[in-house]
Amino acid sequence: MTMLQAVSPIDGRVLGDYETGTPASIERQIKMARAAAELWTSHEIATRAKILAQLGPILLRELDAIVEIIMQTTGKVRTEALLGEIYPVLDLIHYYQKHAGRILNDQGVPTSPFAFPGATAVIERRPYGVVAVISPWNYPFQLSVAPMLSALFAGNAVILKTSELSLPVGQLIVDLFGKLKLPAGLVQWFVGDGHSGEQLIDAGPDLVFFTGGLATGRAVMQRAALHPIPVILELGGKDPMLVFADAQLERARDAALYGAFSNSGQVCISVERLFVQQDCYETFVDSLVEGTAQLKVGHGPEGDLGAMTSPRQFAIIEAHYQDALAQGAKASGPLERQGNYVKPVVIWNVHHGMRIMREETFGPLLPVMPFKTEADVVQLANDNDYGLNASIWSEDFDKAKRVARQLQTGNWVINDVIKNVGHPGLPFGGVKKSGFGRYHGAEGLRQFTYPVSGLTSRSQLSKEPNWFPYTDQRYEQFKGYMDFVYGAGTLYQRIRRNWLALQAFREYSAFDLTQRWQNFRLMLPWKRDY
Repeated sequence: MTMLQAVSPIDGRVLGDYETGTPASIERQIKMARAAAELWTSHEIATRAKILAQLGPILLRELDAIVEIIMQTTGKVRTEALLGEIYPVLDLIHYYQKHAGRILNDQGVPTSPFAFPGATAVIERRPYGVVAVISPWNYPFQLSVAPMLSALFAGNAVILKTSELSLPVGQLIVDLFGKLKLPAGLVQWFVGDGHSGEQLIDAGPDLVFFTGGLATGRAVMQRAALHPIPVILELGGKDPMLVFADAQLERARDAALYGAFSNSGQVCISVERLFVQQDCYETFVDSLVEGTAQLKVGHGPEGDLGAMTSPRQFAIIEAHYQDALAQGAKASGPLERQGNYVKPVVIWNVHHGMRIMREETFGPLLPVMPFKTEADVVQLANDNDYGLNASIWSEDFDKAKRVARQLQTGNWVINDVIKNVGHPGLPFGGVKKSGFGRYHGAEGLRQFTYPVSGLTSRSQLSKEPNWFPYTDQRYEQFKGYMDFVYGAGTLYQRIRRNWLALQAFREYSAFDLTQRWQNFRLMLPWKRDY
């Protein structure tokens, strides 16, 4: 038996000991999940939605206790746990309760009356079966429960694998779902460290949803490819914030502070690169430095930034800070650490040769760089391997939207930061090395299903036009039909040059071509035998 111990990043207090899973135990879990999924998917979507919607009242009833567990596990301040972890989940439950049925309903597709006489076509959405959700340590509640809900609304079973740094939150999640009237085994939790994700994938779930860093995402994708299993990857970001001189600069300053330092910068869509137009650059940097000095670090009544969840992350933060200063950057202060608390720092005089402008920092550092024109800032923003989110600031909305359309990103927001990821109706995900696939919204819900195409023929014909026998004459007739449908010229010209071929297909058509041709002739402005 192997045990993992959970320790609070706030004060080092032991939060619990957890027995890890084994290859044999995960195989049993997969088997239970498959049986539960068969029962769950037999329910109508409305029934599933009604059951899952009951999670909302449970969250509201136990709000303070849930916040406390999240805070102790992650090091977040209470308000961050409330707004960043729980509120988006409540919003997503409400959205899918209202819209899941419409999103997942069968979709009718038009059919050609000649190629498919008397036929109807439909696209069904079917659940994969068992979805493995591998979640990160920075938002272990939201980034577990949101994809879990998407999978469950779509009709799947879920096996959750949380980070080894988030075990109390994993226990919390399965306990909360255990209060719903779900089939036994529909929601399960697999306990383990980073290597245990390989065991979960090797056990053969039907879909893997992974949120985390690029290196681990690559490993997940490689492992899943061995089986093969489809994956959805929500990876890191190096998100740019673009501030034009015509923006509301005080609001933009406050947004930059929140966007960069919320959860101590441990947000996949943190503002990690700030570009400010040259006309207001110096005053904006001064304002940022002043605002940063006013932020409070700690878990007091007025704390803004909590503790870093992973002490290992501090080594990356320190490396980026030192690399920038060694190349001539200036900082608002030294990099100060007390336990797992890190004071936020603004850094300027930076360039894209520095690590802080190219690699994901995932900590409370905010590099600032000037730009002159729209074209300049678009080039700077796109000069990165990541493409998760972007923030554009201007009172000229036409300009802001024009810039947004040129950015290589999966998501953008104008005159706000971070909050757009929480919109339940907008699909969220990245491009480039920020991953692929989406969650949230209609598209995100459908990602947890696969399409099945169906065609129903109600034809009373003895045989279809494409059936045997084939002859040279039949070949020419098909050529004529295709020229009639897809060839150049007016309807009259296409009918006239293909008349003999069309006559050969009269018995298969849903309309009488001869009658339609006679009607067409009567509409002509002259009398002539064609």
